[in-house]
Amino acid sequence: MIPRLALGALTLLAALFTSVVAQGAELLMFDDPGCVWCRRWNAEIAPSYPKTREGQQAPLRRVPIRDQARAGVALARPINMTPTFVLVEDGQEVGRIDGYAGKNFFYPMLAELLRRLPPPNQRLGPLLPRSASCVAVTCDPDHFANHRAHTPWQGKVVHASHGECI
Repeated sequence: MIPRLALGALTLLAALFTSVVAQGAELLMFDDPGCVWCRRWNAEIAPSYPKTREGQQAPLRRVPIRDQARAGVALARPINMTPTFVLVEDGQEVGRIDGYAGKNFFYPMLAELLRRLPPPNQRLGPLLPRSASCVAVTCDPDHFANHRAHTPWQGKVVHASHGECI
C-alpha cells in the first residue's frame, strides 16, 4: 500500500514539475469584445493560426484585457490597447506586438519575436525574475520606420528583456 502511494505521489510530482518547467512558448492575445481590430484578426488569422508553423511553436491563448492581472505571466508592463499579442516563454514576456495592421504585417513581426526564443534543446525551464533595470521600452513610429523602412505600419514591436526595439 505505501509503495503504491509513494509511486502515485512521485508520479504527481513529476507531472507538476514537468508542467511548470516545460511550459514552453505561447502567444497571448489580449482582446476586448468591442475591438474592431480584434474582430479583423479573428477573421483573417484565427482560423488558420493553429495550423501554421508559428501556431505550432507558440499556441494562442486569449486573455480579455480586463483580466490581464490573472493571465499568469510576468508582463514587462501593463497592456493598454487591443489587440496586443505577447509572446511568452515559461511564464515570462519575451516581446509584444501592439495592434494589428493586417496579415501581411502580423506574421513577419511575429517571426521576429519567435527568433528570440532559445532553440528547444537549450530551454532549461522558467527564467529567474528580471532585474528592475531590465525593462521594456516602446519604439516611437519614427524609430520603427528607421529600422524597417520597407514597412509602412506605425505599430510597435518591443523586446521585453533588454528594452530594445526590434
